[in-house]
Amino acid sequence: MLPYGRQTVTEEDVEAVAAVLRTDWLTTGPQVEGFEADLAKWTGGVGCASVSNGTAALHVAYAAAGVGPGDEVIVPPMTFVATASSAALLGAKIVFADVEEETFTLDPAAAAAATTSRTKVVSAVDYAGHPADYDALRAALRGSDALLLADAAHSIGATYRDRPVGTLADLTTFSFFPTKHLTTGEGGAVAAPDPGLLERARRFRNIGLVRDRAEQRWPDEGGWHQEVHEFGLNYRLPDVLCALGRAQLRRLDAFLARRAELVARYDEALAGLDGVLTPGRRSWAEPAWHLYPIRVLDGRRREVYDAMRAAGIGVQVNYIPVHWHPAFADLGYRRGSCPVAESFYTQQLSLPLYPTLSDADQDRVIDALGAALRGRPASAVA
Repeated sequence: MLPYGRQTVTEEDVEAVAAVLRTDWLTTGPQVEGFEADLAKWTGGVGCASVSNGTAALHVAYAAAGVGPGDEVIVPPMTFVATASSAALLGAKIVFADVEEETFTLDPAAAAAATTSRTKVVSAVDYAGHPADYDALRAALRGSDALLLADAAHSIGATYRDRPVGTLADLTTFSFFPTKHLTTGEGGAVAAPDPGLLERARRFRNIGLVRDRAEQRWPDEGGWHQEVHEFGLNYRLPDVLCALGRAQLRRLDAFLARRAELVARYDEALAGLDGVLTPGRRSWAEPAWHLYPIRVLDGRRREVYDAMRAAGIGVQVNYIPVHWHPAFADLGYRRGSCPVAESFYTQQLSLPLYPTLSDADQDRVIDALGAALRGRPASAVA
């Protein structure tokens, strides 16, 4: 079975992890600061706080933004549920705003229409690795105190109008799950240009501990003294995984380049194939392709999905619209509120895309897709 995504781990990665295991620092050591500094080279110098996974990054970012009961957070439905659920767990009301037709990223006009005096954060999602239209989103929020968050789980290394992801929003979150552009096993990060927001993020991911004597409220009782002023959680990413991330970052350019090559091959091969549409791209974007999301037309997505799976091609659907999940339906959210995202979901299918996918295996994917659309049996392309 060809998976839709997979990690690329080398002996260099294994040795980087093993080297840390031979030291006294398994966590909260020098590899953490090193990884964060290495990440900042990809975020235009914007400071980063590493965390234990991508969902934790979102939770940390929302907490740093001060999200709480009574606040509203605007989210597009074409994303993984954590973009919304992590804000809901802080007590916020989630307001879903529809996506644009070509990129299926947050529609600035829809975000503007959804913004109220209670909007605390507007979360844009760089779907499939294509940046949202951040300048248009900034314009849409003019006059609002809401912060702009970039959920960049799909888009590390992408650029928007020649500016790197990480510099485009007040808060940016990353994921380093195995199928993403680089992996730390599990892992994520929060980037913030504002030093105050970054410090709040770092404090929240470290249980809220305050060790700076200048900020402590009680008399210093000794070298062990530390205080908690606001509750946080243990979302730290340990040194062993940061070492893996640092080794992976050294190859991120190559990972991105290979993904771009594979996307170009898909674009060329599928351009004339009836029954599918290939992903769009805006002229101002240099995506970091995490997914290759095609649209299967004429109501045939399930049929094509089943046929390709039977042929050993691990296609995937990304994603069920968030407001369709029962947890949100139970809160009163209804289907039909975001028609662009919902229509896209009924057609969307992700084809395999990862750096070690060979040209031959990609050709197998293309042949299987063509056969499925022609209604040929799966065995004909095995």
